[in-house]
Amino acid sequence: MTSAPFDLRAIGASLSFAAALDEVAAALDAGTALVISAPPGTGKTTLVPPLLASRSPGRVIVTQPRRVAARAAARRLAQLDGSPLGTRAGFTVRGERSVGRDTRVEFVTAGVLLRRMLDDPGLDGVDAVVIDEVHERALETDLLIGLLGEVRELRDDLTLVAMSATLDAARIASVIGGPDAPAPVVEHTVPAHPLTERWAPSPVPRLDERGVTRGFLDHVARTAADAALDLVRGDPAADVLVFAPGAREVAEIARRLRDRAPGFDVRELHGQVPAAEQDAVIRGRRPSEAPRLIVTTSLAESSLTVPGVRLVSTAACPGSRSATPRAA
Repeated sequence: MTSAPFDLRAIGASLSFAAALDEVAAALDAGTALVISAPPGTGKTTLVPPLLASRSPGRVIVTQPRRVAARAAARRLAQLDGSPLGTRAGFTVRGERSVGRDTRVEFVTAGVLLRRMLDDPGLDGVDAVVIDEVHERALETDLLIGLLGEVRELRDDLTLVAMSATLDAARIASVIGGPDAPAPVVEHTVPAHPLTERWAPSPVPRLDERGVTRGFLDHVARTAADAALDLVRGDPAADVLVFAPGAREVAEIARRLRDRAPGFDVRELHGQVPAAEQDAVIRGRRPSEAPRLIVTTSLAESSLTVPGVRLVSTAACPGSRSATPRAA
């Protein structure tokens, strides 16, 4: 498998994590296990896989906790690389696959990689595995870490990288590197932007015997719509993210927002939304398009970076809290 190397300078031109690549490379020179901790949106998911691909001829497999995250990460890397999706960078998720013979970086879900390892326990042709968002603990991820540890006992050339925005780095380092020789940890930090918080407690109960109350959903929609209208008066390029507990609440809040904020493009984002609609949200919008109100479950909390968001409203706690970053 041969192809031109990824241009890491071009790919990382606007990404904060580019400053940490030399430290990552030095850690990989010393061993084949590594833990990376960096805040969301810094570019670790985009930059670490092509860096690994530049160090060996085999394929780099990157696991994501959700299908929409795997598709979005592959599309983003292909876009920055200037190559068609499915050639140098691609993805495989349940029911959908976009890879080719010469694909260097393949984004998958943990379940896809587990099934692949049942057929090919040695991961022939794979030189590195990246477990992204490792803090999102799931049975599949834990099982995957265990199986990859066994593979690495037989293959000392297989590189294993665990990445997350929020994790117990020391514990993960001892798991993937061993208690006597824990994996090195690369931590990348960025300055925190000022954040304005506004508390809007609900005048009605959040829950009753049937679940989330209609009055609470009305309150969330009203609070989010009012805050969004205030925001776009000063920043027409801003979008708004509204968190809700589940798919039903997402649909109910979105329906109310379409009535309360007619000038906005109201979108829903959760696991039951068709893939094309999920991808459209992740791609962002053009400046000429209407501002967006994106109502989502926890899907957008840590697995994805939704571009253009300047205000976040959460309905997943008793009351509704909106947070407005002064800078993105």
